[in-house]
Amino acid sequence: MGKDDGRERLSGFLDKDTLFTGEIRFSSTLRIDGTFEGKIFSSSTLLIGETGRVKATIDVGHISINGQVEGTVKAKGKVEIFNKGRVSGTIITPKLMIEEGAFFEGECRMQEGRNPELPKASVALEDKHGNEEPRES
Repeated sequence: MGKDDGRERLSGFLDKDTLFTGEIRFSSTLRIDGTFEGKIFSSSTLLIGETGRVKATIDVGHISINGQVEGTVKAKGKVEIFNKGRVSGTIITPKLMIEEGAFFEGECRMQEGRNPELPKASVALEDKHGNEEPRES
């Protein structure tokens, strides 16, 4: 991500009077204040402004939401829903921040970049002589 005077550089900006349908891929930061429907892909940051209305499958590095989002939101880093943000759908991320006053309805799966194998539980069973034998369940 490029920085310029302490601020992130924008790859693109959809203003509040913009309606866009399709697929977006970007490399720096994208801000949406308009209406978007489709798919969004990036390893960088997506910003949804207060007037932003997004209905999409989203797979990004980081997302900050101040507007409305409906669909699946996947972030490799963090999902932030601020007090004016409204999210309906599925969130998949290792880090989630929901500010007081925000709205979230749906499912959230907290996971790292890979799915670690769960350890097998060890259960002690008694044999017919009263001796305990550890066994995997």
